[in-house]
Amino acid sequence: MLNSKIIGVGHYVPERVITNHDLEQWMDTSDEWIRERTGIITRHWVKEGDTVSGLGLEAAKKALDHAGLKAEDIDFIIFASMASDHDFPGAGCFLQEKMGLPGVPSMDIRNACTGFIYALSTADKFIKTGTYKNILVVGAEIQSTGLDLSTRGRDMAVLFGDGAGAVVVTATEEKDKGILTTHLHADGRFAKKLWCEWPSVTHHPRITKEMCETDRIYPKMEGRFVFKYAVTYFPQVVQEALEATGYSVEDIDLFIPHQANQRITEAVAQRLGLPWEKVVSNIHKYGNTTAASIPIAMSEAFQEGRIKDGDLVCLAAFGAGFTWGSVLMRW
Repeated sequence: MLNSKIIGVGHYVPERVITNHDLEQWMDTSDEWIRERTGIITRHWVKEGDTVSGLGLEAAKKALDHAGLKAEDIDFIIFASMASDHDFPGAGCFLQEKMGLPGVPSMDIRNACTGFIYALSTADKFIKTGTYKNILVVGAEIQSTGLDLSTRGRDMAVLFGDGAGAVVVTATEEKDKGILTTHLHADGRFAKKLWCEWPSVTHHPRITKEMCETDRIYPKMEGRFVFKYAVTYFPQVVQEALEATGYSVEDIDLFIPHQANQRITEAVAQRLGLPWEKVVSNIHKYGNTTAASIPIAMSEAFQEGRIKDGDLVCLAAFGAGFTWGSVLMRW
């Protein structure tokens, strides 16, 4: 039976850096307040005209280079993002066109912060069934253009950044390497605890001038409620992966969680009993890049030498939907 293995990683963030002090000019907030509650110091935002598929392309180029492959070696694209370049079609098709791969299937996954985990799990299954050999999995987001940059929207606006990460997943006959197990969950009962109400297909037209004058076109979150469930489900889904493979927390060499909030990451590490040196955290530099956060963090960790051959690496995410999931792999 074939196994699936990541052989290339890469990431890209826009050059424009937004500091907490920059945000102070647009809303009633402070560097101290943001750092204390989120751990974020800076984030990267796109310039006018940048696209989700464009960010994904830059990350994909680096992942392909690391894998030693060319674009034409890819036979399936899975693109995780909350939004596309336009309302439709999905960003995967725009990326496919940019890569010059007509005919190669492209799938979009819109599971917000858990999107990359869902995408990687999907790639794993397609490879293990022998359907595809080399799959490009991309997580890319542009959040900055959809934020309320005023005091009214500060609770959400200070959190998010733009960026992209990508991995190349390939088929291998190695039994002791690659993706060992994946676990996915969702609970739609809490969909409106972290969501964006408008535009909506329930209205005609889907967006009006009157809608744009309200704050209901911007993302909303019940922070305390989300925190409570995140610090519960994060550890649970990690334990689920460990139990499925017979490993323990002590066996984990590196834990790469979705970068939602520094407080959440610290609470999850504490509940799992993981020492901080085994946890990847880069939210202070990039903020929450939703579907892009795990591949960006994984790419950085590899570049920094924190991921070594044979390491047991655990990925986990929790986000809107609610959705959550984990991936356990032997590098």
